[in-house]
Amino acid sequence: MSDAIGQEQRYDNERGARGQRLVLVSFAISMLASAGLIVFYVFSGWTQVEGVLLGLALGGLGIGMIAWSTDVLQIPDHVEDRAELRSSEEARATAESLLDSPGITRRTMLLRLLGGAGGLLAAALVVPALSLGPHPGQSLFRTKWRRGSRVVDADGNLLRPDYIGIKSITTIFPEGHVGSGDSQAVLMRVDPESLQLPPDRKNWTVEGIIAYSKVCTHAGCPVNLYRSQARELLCPCHQSTFNVLDGGQVVFGPAKRPLPQLPLMVDDEGYLAARGDFSGPIGPSFWDIHKND
Repeated sequence: MSDAIGQEQRYDNERGARGQRLVLVSFAISMLASAGLIVFYVFSGWTQVEGVLLGLALGGLGIGMIAWSTDVLQIPDHVEDRAELRSSEEARATAESLLDSPGITRRTMLLRLLGGAGGLLAAALVVPALSLGPHPGQSLFRTKWRRGSRVVDADGNLLRPDYIGIKSITTIFPEGHVGSGDSQAVLMRVDPESLQLPPDRKNWTVEGIIAYSKVCTHAGCPVNLYRSQARELLCPCHQSTFNVLDGGQVVFGPAKRPLPQLPLMVDDEGYLAARGDFSGPIGPSFWDIHKND
């Protein structure tokens, strides 16, 4: 009986030693692959190699954990007589010998390797998140327009009220920011008596000159067509149509929000300028989820 137990113990010890070596090699491969993945992502961006390294990192970690659970943390089966409640001296000696086996004494080292492999793999998976860029903060809700920003055309020329014709449409920008995608607006002149703006916007126009964001609130296309007879702005992409007279309200098409209006004034030198930023966030209507107009 004792020979059988001793032989089984030796077999378990050998199996545990092989399992430990496999765990060590697997975790080491996982750590090296994770470190390599970080290096390749930062310095080369070679996608195929990154995929191979990620597979090695995950595979090494998985194989190591399987070997640990099946070989290193083995629990031998012992059959004893149910009538005997007290363990025999031989069984107690066997249990004590198991506590001194290599699979238990090297547990700390294996735990550290597991932590290292898992930590490096986590770092390798987190690094790509840096490519997402900084948090946008409030930049999505503000443009370059500020109170006092003077109005210029696409060539950077300052504009006076008498430069704007009754049926014309002009793309404008804040002075110093020509070409800014989120700050572009369209300027036109209508009969002041025909305006139907909300009471709080009565002073947002100058002699019938009114301005709206050029970025369509449906899909972000440029609203660059003006039906001067109907006083409507038209987006050529999906035919969203906006009424110039009543604050850019949608009269046709898939857009769900009116065009944000730019409040205007005349500065001390007689040039058109902004009273502030647009009346609401510009662009596609999903911004309305975060901030209401």
